[in-house]
Amino acid sequence: MAINEVITIETIVNKDMDYIWAYWTEPEHIMKWNNALEDWHTPSAENDLRVGGTFTYKMAAKNGSFSFDFGGVYDEVKYGKQIAYTLGDGRKVAIDFTELDGGVKIIETFEAEETNSLEMQRGGWQAIFDHFKHYAETN
Repeated sequence: MAINEVITIETIVNKDMDYIWAYWTEPEHIMKWNNALEDWHTPSAENDLRVGGTFTYKMAAKNGSFSFDFGGVYDEVKYGKQIAYTLGDGRKVAIDFTELDGGVKIIETFEAEETNSLEMQRGGWQAIFDHFKHYAETN
């Protein structure tokens, strides 16, 4: 697998942009949806949402067996349009928001890492997207 292989995932969330932006970017919300599996969670999140600002999410197994920090530096922040950042390992991520009639389409493109298969990475990131959609639409 090439180091710069790019993966794209997407979802449509049936809420308005202000609501989605807050739920996507505010730490108290991030901690409630940012997990790929039900036996994982995000017990802490810090987010300085501005160009040059940083974010760090602690991702952990609920049984306490493993945890890691997921973080990076913001390269682009355009309210209601795009968030782009560079992860701690140098990979690039871009999230584009497009308003639709009655909702918002969110497309995330990220450079794959070399440890896990493309399918596993796509599935994990899509599962997080699916949790976001469920959380945003039911809260």
